[in-house]
Amino acid sequence: MRLGCSVIFSVTMIRHIVFFTAKNKADIDQIIEGLSGLTTIPHTRRLEIARNRKSDQFGNDIDVIVYGEFDNERDLAAYKTHNLYLEAIRRVRPLRELRFAADYELSKDVHFAGTAGLSQITRRSRPADKG
Repeated sequence: MRLGCSVIFSVTMIRHIVFFTAKNKADIDQIIEGLSGLTTIPHTRRLEIARNRKSDQFGNDIDVIVYGEFDNERDLAAYKTHNLYLEAIRRVRPLRELRFAADYELSKDVHFAGTAGLSQITRRSRPADKG
């Protein structure tokens, strides 16, 4: 008996990623606090606010990251017009130096998706040979 491994990918999911730099590094916690209300906006599939670990060998300018997943353009637009989003802008804009944002749709915009982890899942899901 072989156990199958199925992977389900969302066809229209949109990823929204925003990078912030702080004018004053002492304000990073305030920026994170100001963005934390975004996690309660109901239109998101997933939303994370994180401090950059600054472990990249080439550049560590970014201080804070917002990572969001949305089912479609309508949900992303509703998120960006929600009162909590507007409040986060009001609180964070005076503290940030730069803001870089990018949105992309998985089904249209991704040209390469790594599958290295899938081979591990497939191997673990197969029963051991009794040969």
